[in-house]
This record gives sequence, C-alpha cells and structure tokens, in this order.
Amino acid sequence: MRKKVVIIAILAIILITLAVAASWSVQGKHRYGGGQNKIAVIHVEGVIAGGNGGNSLLGESGGGDEIIRQLHKARDDSSVKAVILRINSPGGSAPASQELGAEIQKLRKDGKIVVASMGDVAASGGYWIAAVTDKIYASPATMTGSIGVYIPYANWQDLYQKIGIQKEKIKSGPHKDILSPERPMTAEERAILQGMVDDLYNQFVTVVAEGRHMDVEQVKQLADGRIYTGSQAKTAGLVDELGTMYDAIDGAAELAGIKGKPVIKEYGNASPFSMLFGASDKVNLEQLMVRHMENKLPITAPLAMPVEW
Repeated sequence: MRKKVVIIAILAIILITLAVAASWSVQGKHRYGGGQNKIAVIHVEGVIAGGNGGNSLLGESGGGDEIIRQLHKARDDSSVKAVILRINSPGGSAPASQELGAEIQKLRKDGKIVVASMGDVAASGGYWIAAVTDKIYASPATMTGSIGVYIPYANWQDLYQKIGIQKEKIKSGPHKDILSPERPMTAEERAILQGMVDDLYNQFVTVVAEGRHMDVEQVKQLADGRIYTGSQAKTAGLVDELGTMYDAIDGAAELAGIKGKPVIKEYGNASPFSMLFGASDKVNLEQLMVRHMENKLPITAPLAMPVEW
C-alpha cells in the first residue's frame, strides 16, 4: 500500500511539473507581447525535410512545413520588422531546402529583413537557406559550406548472392528500379542521375551567386562540396560577419532601422520534457561526425534522403 502511495505521489509531481513547464513555455512564447518594432527568431534545427513535423508530449518537431508556417506568421505580423533564422542544420532534402529558400525570399520581398545566424553547423541545405538572407553571421568555429549535391547508392548484389537471396521485379519501364541495390547501375542510368545532380548543383550555385553577389565561376571555385569553418567562410565571402546570435540580432535591428534594444519574439514551442531533463533536438556535431564517418558518407548530408544537398 505504501509503495502505491509513493508511486502515485511521484506521478502526480511529474504531471504537475509538466503542466507548469508547458504553461511556462506558452507564456514564454508571448512574453514579449508589447511594442511595434520586434525581431522574430525562427529556429532551423536538425535535418531539413519536407512535410509536417507534428506535435507530441515532447514538444514540436519541425519539418519544413512547420518552419514555413512560422515564416508566414512573421510575414503577417506587422510588428515584426526583421527575422533571425537561427540555423543549426547539416542540410537534408534538396526540395525542402529549396522550398524554404523560396519562402525566405518572399518574406524579404514583403519588406522584412532576414538575417541568418549559424550555430554549430549550417552546411549544404543549411547554407542554401542562409544564402538567400540579407546578411549571414557565423561563429569562427561554425561548420558551413558543403555546396553541392549527391545521390547515395549501394550495390548489395554480392551480399544477396552469398546469403542465397534472388530478387526479381516486374517493371513498367527499364528505369523504374533505378538505384535498386540488387543490381549494378547501368551506364545509361548513371548518366541520367549525373544529369539530375548537375542540374541541382547548378541551381544551388546560382542561388549562392545571386545571394552573395558573386560571379558564378567564383562560386564554383568554392562549391566542390568541402566544408569551411566560419572564419574561412568569411574570408571566402560566404559569410558576412563573425558573431553570436545576439550580434545577429543587433545587426538585424540596425538593418531594420530599429532604435534602442530590440524586442524579441521567438517562434516555436519549447518542449516541457526538454526543460525538465535537458533533452534537445539540436544537432550534436560530434555525434554527426562519428555517424557519417562510420557510414563513410559526406558529413553534411543524412543517409535517408534520395537527393541531398
């Protein structure tokens, strides 16, 4: 009986704490309610992917659709004069990155200042969305760049033969099972995929050239897929200033003509679970490097995307 009472008491404390944390989170989102000269902060965290991240007890998980919704909220709020994109992402889906970039450009056309603030890593698709902003800030040790595209492919045919698996397909056309791991890629298929990669690469280079006011050939010299530190990126012209998110806020306020200390409006929900236990969806750079080294993959792109920046 005593054990049951103790368990019920512990559960009650946890539920009350979660409720208080959730309430604090909601209030925290709106704690800067006054004023007509606000700077919105929108976080781009983790792998960039299309679709809706959804909601759960552990808080919002942001897909591309959720970030776009936040951009639209900032656009429709007349009190928001500038937006900080706090980017902590290794990249991800090419279409999702491109869609975010297009929405950021619309935001700027509507008169909002948009400034990128890079965290641990803002590479590949993370750099794509930074390149279309008004100004880019990075820490000296930020990992950025990785301007390029790849399509992952593995051939498991020999493995299947060793374990006695023989797979067959009935397909509507010769290229319907392109990138199938059960057989070697043909020369024709390789040419098709290389054409796709080249097209996407040229789109990426064009966006960077336009956003950074650089010559296309100059960008191509930098866009061989390599990553840069923040300080290297600044020297190369891929980053404007070295500084923290608060330096980026000050810079955005200056560009937007905001006098005095700017009022901050932060979008997105903090997770009650993360407030209690310190959990975070943010990119852990060390884990990211280890994972990609183990898989022998480029550091700036996740495994699961069919086409990646």
